[in-house]
Amino acid sequence: MVFEGSSSAISHTGKVRSNNQDSGYAGANLFAVADGMGGHAGGDVASTIAIQQLEQLDQAFASTDDAQASLQAATTTAANHLIRAAKEQPELAGLGTTVSAIIMVDDHAVIGHIGDSRIYLYRDDELTQITADHTFVQRLVDSGRITPEEARYHPRRSVLMRVLSDMDNDPELDMFVMPTLPGDRWLLCSDGLSGVVDEAHILKAMRMSLPPGRTADNLLKQALDGGAPDNVTIVLVEVGGLHPLSSGTATIVGAASTPSGVLIPAARAARTSWLHPVRQAANDPSHFEPAADYLEELIEEDRRRAKRRRIGWIAALLVVILALTGAGFLAYNWTQTRYFVGADEDSVVIFQGVQQNIGPISLSTEIEDTGILLANLPPYQRSSVERTITARSLADAMAIVDRLRAGEVAVTGETPSPTPAPTPEGASDGTDGGGV
Repeated sequence: MVFEGSSSAISHTGKVRSNNQDSGYAGANLFAVADGMGGHAGGDVASTIAIQQLEQLDQAFASTDDAQASLQAATTTAANHLIRAAKEQPELAGLGTTVSAIIMVDDHAVIGHIGDSRIYLYRDDELTQITADHTFVQRLVDSGRITPEEARYHPRRSVLMRVLSDMDNDPELDMFVMPTLPGDRWLLCSDGLSGVVDEAHILKAMRMSLPPGRTADNLLKQALDGGAPDNVTIVLVEVGGLHPLSSGTATIVGAASTPSGVLIPAARAARTSWLHPVRQAANDPSHFEPAADYLEELIEEDRRRAKRRRIGWIAALLVVILALTGAGFLAYNWTQTRYFVGADEDSVVIFQGVQQNIGPISLSTEIEDTGILLANLPPYQRSSVERTITARSLADAMAIVDRLRAGEVAVTGETPSPTPAPTPEGASDGTDGGGV
């Protein structure tokens, strides 16, 4: 059964690299992206070989099992072609490519994946990453050592753990089958898109419900606006007839679109001008497979980085604690320059500090019990004292007490004995001894 829907494929060199090592394919039943690796020419060859082998699978399969078996066989054949190419042309040694492919079989998608190109599914207004990156940093994410956001900017994010290459004649693909529904949108892309445009912006583009071609153009523009440091390849597949199929001809983009095969261009001389430093790295590989000892070095490097990160967090936490402690000390000292008049059980008391408390911590201390009984005060004065009366200074507090004494005399008719002025906590009373 021929797949019913519409699709689009687009590929761009990007703003930094001088050649396109990506390849993409959008046909009747097959849709694929391959991101080549191996330097200036090796990546071109690798992704082209992969697409050329997969192209033969663009047919109607009787069952998903047949499609899976054919997909595995095609990638194994592609790996053997890579091995032979490296033997015949030693300068290509180390070439390889990612592969992310979908074969539509009736209402199911047969998916094969190796490397860090990605397949997303847009369904019911949600975007889901279907494939898992076979990268060193993804292992760190899976083990909880770094976050997905940290992985986007990790210095070793280009290190691939699994890839179709000239080192393995029996590649291990992730293979699985998923049901499709009318309205589904499948996005296959190289990391030139996913490494620059985050999922929130991809989702926003999908929600616009534009035809696959215009959506792919929109995503490419976002990648270019973001700097596009790598090749960008996008294959977008829409299930159903929302946007009718414009052409039944397969679309091949990127390196594999070269009609007579891959031409190996001479390496471009590095620019020596200080005005163009970034172009000197234009042909450096965007991915590579590490040797076993290199992985050990990466793991140790990541441990050191994690240790430095922990030390940094601890140092930052200590700085914050010291800053808060200093601020608290200064704030407490300020409170001790304040005074107020209040009540302590049944009498009037002068307090040093402020009326507020911080939990169980009191910000005021009693410096004198004036001996004025609350019961001897007029009702309005007693109410004011119970609510506390703020004083600008100790002298102001004493003046308030004098007014309260006058009120006490008015109520009781008795003249109380004068009391000495209180001395603030920590201050001298102006005498050499304890006598009055």
